[in-house]
Amino acid sequence: MKKFSVLRGVAAPLPMVNVDTDKIIPKQFLKTIKRTGLSEGLFYEMRYDEAGQKLDGFVLDTPPYDKAEILIAGENFGCGSSREHAPWALLDFGITCVIAASFADIFYNNSFKNGILPIKLPQSDVDALMADAQDRENPELTIDLVAQEIRRPNGAVIRFELDPFRKKCLLEGLDDIALTLQTEAKIDAYETQQGRTTPWLVRAQPE
Repeated sequence: MKKFSVLRGVAAPLPMVNVDTDKIIPKQFLKTIKRTGLSEGLFYEMRYDEAGQKLDGFVLDTPPYDKAEILIAGENFGCGSSREHAPWALLDFGITCVIAASFADIFYNNSFKNGILPIKLPQSDVDALMADAQDRENPELTIDLVAQEIRRPNGAVIRFELDPFRKKCLLEGLDDIALTLQTEAKIDAYETQQGRTTPWLVRAQPE
């Protein structure tokens, strides 16, 4: 998982509440377990008509937001099913930070596990950042995870709270597998000891 420290990038405004995971990535794109190529299905029903032709005007298809790395969203973002393809699709597009007043719990947890920083803020702060993002002339924000600060184009700073363990994982690029491998030596020692004391429980290794 890529490390997250300081991000300076374009913020795209998506002032919609209750954006569920089926809207983020519809069910027909869930056939793959690959994490690449899913950006084509990101917000598909808002970007394409029934014939598969691209619609005009969707925010992520219009400059400068087609290069967005930050998404400013409405409350209860990521509700609905627990599909992990939702953060995968956002990440494949290039979005590594989502800011909203609230998130669905499963989406919130899945985001951290895939290198996306979801930031919860009071609605008044989200509204201010939404206004910043809607300014096409200068929609850039700086997200400083180390300092836990969002720096706005006008120089103002908004602080955000974050669980220390999740912060550590993002800073060090640790997903669940990488966290497990940090104790690899202890796991190997346990398996060796287990093989000595209870050899009947140890499966024969294939030749």
